[in-house]
Amino acid sequence: MIVYQMPHSPFCIPVTAVLAALHVPFETRDVPNWDRSQIIEPTAGEYYQVPLLVDGERLVYETRPDSQDVARYLDTLYANGRLFPGAIEGPHHCVIDFLENEVEARGFKLSDIHYVPSITDLVGRTMTIRHKERRFGRGCVDQWRAQAKEIRAELDSLLARFEDTLRLRPFLFGDDPVFADFLLFGVLGNFCWNEWNTLHETQRGLRDFVARLREYRFS
Repeated sequence: MIVYQMPHSPFCIPVTAVLAALHVPFETRDVPNWDRSQIIEPTAGEYYQVPLLVDGERLVYETRPDSQDVARYLDTLYANGRLFPGAIEGPHHCVIDFLENEVEARGFKLSDIHYVPSITDLVGRTMTIRHKERRFGRGCVDQWRAQAKEIRAELDSLLARFEDTLRLRPFLFGDDPVFADFLLFGVLGNFCWNEWNTLHETQRGLRDFVARLREYRFS
């Protein structure tokens, strides 16, 4: 099992965390943001994002921006439905959607204002900036840096409902994690990558959750 990843990606961190929790041996291959040939070539140009999961001869990747194809593949093969329990399908989907479209949209900006300047290769840094500007507009990284306090306030407001939940129980839906837990772990992992940002001391529920999920292993 090989995971082609950007190690700070909020969508790659959940995959490697799931594999670790399921006791599945795996290797990782880091893909530079500015050179995705490791993804493009094996998928014959059908895919260029991360993660790409290689399981023997099988390539598994997302078929839509809002899919969870990689996680569902691992759920079917190794987790026996524990990542996507049918009994909570509706609310679980709502939480996943909220994390992917609202929480992650703030967290990655606060990560990127540190990540982009950390790219020492001039060409790589320039290509990464241009890639982001094609989606978010010229000067977007500088804008995010200037608006960092406001974005952090928005993020904290969105995280408050998870903080309240995780002060009362170990994981979002009960005593064991589902995919939304791993996704939240990934979003927070991206936000806090290299300790560029940190959770507040008052966010004790989230801090304990991160430590708990990092060590969690399915029986």
